[in-house]
Amino acid sequence: MTDALELDALWEDFHRVVNMTSQELAAWLRVRDAGEDAEPLPEQAGTGTGQQVLAILQKRRTDLTDADVRVMYEVVDSVSARADVANEPEPEQTRHRHQLMTLGHDPLKP
Repeated sequence: MTDALELDALWEDFHRVVNMTSQELAAWLRVRDAGEDAEPLPEQAGTGTGQQVLAILQKRRTDLTDADVRVMYEVVDSVSARADVANEPEPEQTRHRHQLMTLGHDPLKP
């Protein structure tokens, strides 16, 4: 497992880049996967990573597993690489925004 200082920094970074609440992310994952004919069960909606982010948002720091820590690093790196804070996507750039939202980052959220 990661040492305490590193875990504290990761926890802060993760919650900085994941700016959607667990309720917002769960709703987004359900909407994203809903089709004309069917909608997945709530716990099966979204990507695997999106579901992992949702699970991490519902945990306390002391309950994190090594797998959670790996996902947190991946999400922080991925969102940081894709999201340009100075040039967040415009509302009409929906594909880019939706990719970030699947990871729990809504670039249009203040």
